[in-house]
Amino acid sequence: MKILSVVGARPQFIKAAVVNKVIEKSNEIQNVLVHTGQHYDENMSRIFFDELEIPRPDYNLEVGSASHAVQTAEIMMRLEKVLQKENPHWVLVYGDTNSTIGAALTAAKLHIKIAHVEAGLRSFNRLMPEEINRITTDRISDLLFAPTQNAMSLLAKEGLGELAVLSGDVMFDSILFYEKLAERKVSLEQLTNLPAFYLGTVHRPENTDHPERLQNIFEAFSELDLPIIVPLHPRTRKLLSGIKYSDSVKIVEPVSYLEMVLLLKNSKKVLTDSGGLQKEAYFLKKPCVTLRDETEWIETLEGNWNFIVGADKNKILEKVAIREFAEQTNAFGDGHAGEKIVAELLK
Repeated sequence: MKILSVVGARPQFIKAAVVNKVIEKSNEIQNVLVHTGQHYDENMSRIFFDELEIPRPDYNLEVGSASHAVQTAEIMMRLEKVLQKENPHWVLVYGDTNSTIGAALTAAKLHIKIAHVEAGLRSFNRLMPEEINRITTDRISDLLFAPTQNAMSLLAKEGLGELAVLSGDVMFDSILFYEKLAERKVSLEQLTNLPAFYLGTVHRPENTDHPERLQNIFEAFSELDLPIIVPLHPRTRKLLSGIKYSDSVKIVEPVSYLEMVLLLKNSKKVLTDSGGLQKEAYFLKKPCVTLRDETEWIETLEGNWNFIVGADKNKILEKVAIREFAEQTNAFGDGHAGEKIVAELLK
């Protein structure tokens, strides 16, 4: 059997690595890895692959940044040639990026079976391009790997229950592996000398492109009872011009994935608008305050482990102050999602 996996951004490589590690153990599967190049990232270098022990892609389509329509079209045009050459049994896609929907549409039109990892997620916000991508991908896929029971229920309500498999979350598998790798490969002392700190990230346009929301968030950061470390992308850093904040807000350069895992593991709490970091905080039992107006990961909201606060300064400070948390459930699986996905594909 030949499986062709399509990824387009660093988080997708990390998810795909979980499944690839299982595939490598099988003598029955030939794996082809395609990087669309959707997100140009200078950290996507040899060091990135070596550090995270991720195989380098067999193809790089080098699509680059563009509007949603242009980028998706470029992915489809360039991927079509690869699919015709490789003729895989399955195309495996991850998450909700333009690479995901572009690959799914291309495979569907070539009558190649599609498996969607992280299926069934819904924010119910059609203004998010990710929501359109994930809904459409689920509709045209042949096999849907749902990370949670809630995702399974949503797929059933949409008439897709017969295609759905409760695999658990590959990100849970991932954090279990990379937590140990980070301890071996990264030094906390080189990242910070703070004895106690919060970890913050802000990158979504709904926050960064609205100065009032950004100011509210950074005012809240400034009034926290501990310093907060905020790795910022250069784009977001430029948007801080005119935004006021205190010296307790420690803005640093972007960090690698392993560095982020180590900062997360040693932080007291997390304040973020990232979907992935919400989950990783939950996995490492770090309370999270989510700077968005909704979340796809409603399981993290149980037991005070995550709160949705938007950019409301008072709510941010109120929820950070909470100190009581319930026992977590195994809503995201048992850490063996990769094995379940590969076993299902082999059927």
